[in-house]
Amino acid sequence: MTERHVYLTTAEVADYLRLKERKVYDLVSQGQIPCSRITGKLLFPRQQIDLWVLSHLEGDQAQRFSLPLVVAGSQDPLLEWAIRESSSDLAMLCQGSGDGVRRLLDGKAMLAGIHLLDPISQRYNEPGALGLSGMRDLLIVHWATRRQGLLLPIDNPLKIAGLSDLQKANIRVAHRQPDAGAARLLSCLLSQAGIDSSTLNWAPHASLSEDDLALSVRQGEADVGLGVEAAAHRQQLGFVPLCEEPFDLIMQRRSYFEPPIQRLLAFTHQSRFAERAAQLGGYNLAETGKIVHNA
Repeated sequence: MTERHVYLTTAEVADYLRLKERKVYDLVSQGQIPCSRITGKLLFPRQQIDLWVLSHLEGDQAQRFSLPLVVAGSQDPLLEWAIRESSSDLAMLCQGSGDGVRRLLDGKAMLAGIHLLDPISQRYNEPGALGLSGMRDLLIVHWATRRQGLLLPIDNPLKIAGLSDLQKANIRVAHRQPDAGAARLLSCLLSQAGIDSSTLNWAPHASLSEDDLALSVRQGEADVGLGVEAAAHRQQLGFVPLCEEPFDLIMQRRSYFEPPIQRLLAFTHQSRFAERAAQLGGYNLAETGKIVHNA
């Protein structure tokens, strides 16, 4: 058994955990240990086995408490659909990435979806920049890479081609609440383009979700706004791509092994998931499910 093996066999995982093979089979039959069955053979992802061991150690040493089965943070069309279709039993309370971080820290959510760009490092979802560096059991799982851009009416009557056009006095710009990931991204993009945000003609009220912003454009309350391509397609809007960004899921390490989250993540391996992502548009699923941070 060598470190370069990403997957372990039943015999290897038994040796790794100092268990008998019969006990490993019992854990598999009870659904208590992460594994995959490929052509009838059981394989155990080494990274997930390590997480599983840590989660049990933490469970023995820390006070156990139940978290609400709530997904907070930023609204994502693909995540929203997958939560329903996977029968995960998770409920959604999406009021922006910043709100999701706070709810996770306060124990008011099991999971949060985030896409927060640090304007200094220009990196996304950095624990230190999010105030999460003190969370010793923080786990960040990559959900998807998404295309962000300008949402506008399908016929584009104002001929908006890019950020510079937002400076025109007759263009009303939809916007998100200040701690939303889209608001932070738009602020960074405007700064990079040399555009003073105070000179723009902002819509009078903030949109609290991707759908709210898309609807404000579709209903004529605003002429343009920043959002994901999937939201544009869902509301039959035009789309001008600007950049791609990672959308990640943050949680406590123990939560990763809770049945609702395992059902959600297992669903991402089904062909229906990839098909839906293609239909929505603007998603890259190459690293979906990858653990990008393990405190």
